[in-house]
Amino acid sequence: MLDISTVFNAIGYNTRVVFMGVTLLGVAAGVVGTFTFLRRRSLLSDALSHATLPGICVAFLLGNAVGLNARSLPVLLSGAALFGVIGLMSVQWLNRQTRLNEDASIAVVLSGYFGLGVVLLTLVQTVSTGNQAGLESFIMGQTAAMSAGEALAIAVLAFVAILITVLLFKELMLYSFDPDFAQGQGWSVDRLDYVVAGLTVFVTVIGLQSVGLILIVALLIIPPVSARFWTDTLSHLVVISGGIGGLSALTGALLSSQIVNMPTGAIIVCCAGFLFVVSLLFAPRRGVIGVLLRRATSQQKLLQTRQLIALLKPTAPSRLTPRQQRVMAALASRGLVKNHQLTPAGVEMATQARDNLRLWEEYLFEPTGQLPENCQWGVDDIHQMLPEDSVRLLSGRLKKRMAEESVS
Repeated sequence: MLDISTVFNAIGYNTRVVFMGVTLLGVAAGVVGTFTFLRRRSLLSDALSHATLPGICVAFLLGNAVGLNARSLPVLLSGAALFGVIGLMSVQWLNRQTRLNEDASIAVVLSGYFGLGVVLLTLVQTVSTGNQAGLESFIMGQTAAMSAGEALAIAVLAFVAILITVLLFKELMLYSFDPDFAQGQGWSVDRLDYVVAGLTVFVTVIGLQSVGLILIVALLIIPPVSARFWTDTLSHLVVISGGIGGLSALTGALLSSQIVNMPTGAIIVCCAGFLFVVSLLFAPRRGVIGVLLRRATSQQKLLQTRQLIALLKPTAPSRLTPRQQRVMAALASRGLVKNHQLTPAGVEMATQARDNLRLWEEYLFEPTGQLPENCQWGVDDIHQMLPEDSVRLLSGRLKKRMAEESVS
């Protein structure tokens, strides 16, 4: 029998610390990315991640010029953080001072700063230390190059990002769903906007070495999008998103450690993409398979309902189509039909179904008549789906309309 503790102890201390750091980074990305996703600003993280490349290059060049260890992770990440903030301010300035839409502003900042970073990256090659000084690892990610100290620093910083989000959860919830109410409660929406953007920059910067500046955006977007298939509750959404981010990062790091010369960031994003496909297909309420099964079940129930109502008429059709025969067989198995005639239980069921269907039809006559979420029209009991006052109003209108039609 496989002993998990033995397998865990067989992994070196440095590797365990690296895995812990990457996992917490994935959790932080999923948690923070939830709020940028809810505010429909997911691509802002894309612009910020691309804006960090010139910052890394500038930090290396300046560090080399003043005699510092230019390859030091704190030096490089400081430059990345500075340019990430500058990129954020650039997007905000373009939004407020020009007529550009937010997506156009993001595209301008993304392409402009990344182009500057590529130019500076070629300039780095001319430095005496040579060959891009290992900066290419920040583009695609390289977990294997991290030391235990660097991984521990990433874990601590990622935990700080998670902690800040948890402490501001109530305010961020109001900011995400009802900014006007948050403003009325005394919270500055602009400040909360900067908090979320700052956390996005923070997570982007600490994820550069493990995931890479090109792919860190995927770790901020894919987990919350995947989690949205599973829940409607914000607290659950944050937890599931963090779990998907952490699982993607840990699985990608494990696979990367076993595959030679494979960029960690790409594998992590592939793992996140796989979990997205699983969510897309198999989530109970919003997954493709679940939706198709519910539609098929709803259609079958609606066919049975209509067949029951049709049997209430004295001139029921004697010759049935193959589909009708299957429906009649299903009704007979439920004890509602016998010898193509309604049983007493079938009459009661058919009468209730007819009245229910008429109320649903009356409801859809309203200009604003929209079906409640996940409602099966004509099948679900309208008394359970709508407020009782609304049902009584519909019943009165239906009786009045039927009386007018009978007179005419």
